[in-house]
Amino acid sequence: MDCAFVTGGTGFVGASLVRCLLAKGLRVRALARKNSDRQNLDGLNVEIVEGDLTDKKGLRAACGGARYVFHLAADYRLWVRDPEVMHRANVDGTENVLRAAAAAGAERAVHCSSVAAVRPSSDRVPADETSEYASLDAIVSPYKKSKYLADVLARRLAREEGLPVVLVNPAMPVGPRDVKPTPTGRILVDFLKGRLPSYIDTGMNVVHVDDVAEGHWLAALKGRPGERYILGGENLTLKALLESLAEISGRSAPRFQTPYALAYAFGAVDTALARLRGSEPLAPLDAIKMARHYMWFSSSKAERELGYRHRPAREALRDAVAWFTAHGYVREAARA
Repeated sequence: MDCAFVTGGTGFVGASLVRCLLAKGLRVRALARKNSDRQNLDGLNVEIVEGDLTDKKGLRAACGGARYVFHLAADYRLWVRDPEVMHRANVDGTENVLRAAAAAGAERAVHCSSVAAVRPSSDRVPADETSEYASLDAIVSPYKKSKYLADVLARRLAREEGLPVVLVNPAMPVGPRDVKPTPTGRILVDFLKGRLPSYIDTGMNVVHVDDVAEGHWLAALKGRPGERYILGGENLTLKALLESLAEISGRSAPRFQTPYALAYAFGAVDTALARLRGSEPLAPLDAIKMARHYMWFSSSKAERELGYRHRPAREALRDAVAWFTAHGYVREAARA
């Protein structure tokens, strides 16, 4: 039985990937930090290896005997007090895992990057894998910068050093088991709790988390080393997304659009006050800046080369609403 080693297996996308791999008949080994929340893996036949992304020797041992290594662990926050902490996790951690996979003789290492590492189009035309940032200064937020640097690093390790690395770039995954929840999941929960009185003019690519998991597996089987593959779903405006959520949940969609200048001013003040308080801002300024661009992407390369497919965004949103409701994040029962 083939073995797969997964970092980030306790997380949102990682837990879906673990289930996908088990369904494919693989033996799964997952990295977990000591005292980490492992509820996403409860009841699953998974070997847990305690450790972290800084332990090079431990990572190499954990990769031992694994035919496939999937690196999904990452620090995913839209605001962080110390960007260096995020850099160590997302960039240095990526190098540690990929080198450990190669040293242990893994046949393929799949690095979970992000569409955050792909430059969005300025004219709302869906961007593809060829869309590159001109410089690091053009990238907003420590998170996006760290994911971009890790993306560039992974491609370089494959192309210049021959490491067996394939990259996948998920869009905005939604669905079950978003336990934190992620920044994306918070949008859904806030809507379901009636905390989104208005919206801004922006767009995103919505994809079911289970489709993203399947895309990782397809990348391990069919992906070309050094190449990246966008794993997306449907391109929606935020307004359309909230209207779909309203239909699914029975709640009213916000009718008012907040001007970007007003949202920017609120984000700037909120972020400044959060720094003074030592707390996380409600509306991080970097998140407002990112919303200036429509994050619309094309998955045609993954569809063509990997056989990747995605379900409708409404199905992803429906599953997410049902899960958040069933697990007590919101009180009212969801309706299809």
